[in-house]
Amino acid sequence: MSRIAVISDIHGNLEALKAVLKNIKQAGAARTICLGDVVGYGPNPVECADIARKLDVVLCGNHEWATVYEPVGFHATAREALLWTTARLKPRWYSLGATVRRWRFIKRRPKRHKEGRLLFVHGSPRSPIDEYILRSDVDEVLHENSEKVDDAFDKTDWITFVGHSHTPSIITEDARYIETGELENGLFTCSRDAKYLVNVGSVGQPRDKNWRACYVLFDPDTGRVEYRRVEYDVDTTVAKIRRIVQVDNSLGERLKIGS
Repeated sequence: MSRIAVISDIHGNLEALKAVLKNIKQAGAARTICLGDVVGYGPNPVECADIARKLDVVLCGNHEWATVYEPVGFHATAREALLWTTARLKPRWYSLGATVRRWRFIKRRPKRHKEGRLLFVHGSPRSPIDEYILRSDVDEVLHENSEKVDDAFDKTDWITFVGHSHTPSIITEDARYIETGELENGLFTCSRDAKYLVNVGSVGQPRDKNWRACYVLFDPDTGRVEYRRVEYDVDTTVAKIRRIVQVDNSLGERLKIGS
């Protein structure tokens, strides 16, 4: 079986998405699976949604959910960006067919995707859309995972791929939290006899102090996970955000430092 590209959290960042998809094509990945949050925060929700429609699998993230329904529980900056995103995407009575089809695509995204022993969700296995799995869920001193992580492993056959926190990392059953900086050349091989939670990071808004877009190439035959970081024209994205009154400038400035 050929390698799979797993991406997440694009957040309307068209420049980052294009750069990542170019990198995926160069890598020769057979398919691309997106874990959600195609929209939200960023300046190009329409364009990113149209590109995402051509991918093999696209899941529902909390920002898709909030765009279609209501941005409840978001801080003010995220909420304002989501209300602007909804206004850009939601059809009116006079809207053309392309707008309606785009909205239907966003509205109909599944919460999870399963392939054999592989599970793909945005947040966590027990709450696919909105539950975070974080470093604080792993106690490496006591060698214990939180109840949340234990429950995630109960629902995992081999590997669950997640996004949502924008922090690329791997959690093991024996309570190891592995950051990408610990990996040689970004490579990690998953044993067939163990279970893993693999956070693929974020394409459009990394939060691990590295501004470059992040995604994972996965080989189902060997269990090899390869984290890839891709440079993109971040200044163009930041400039676009500055021109949108309803989207706070901080959402652009943070892109420069990966926070």
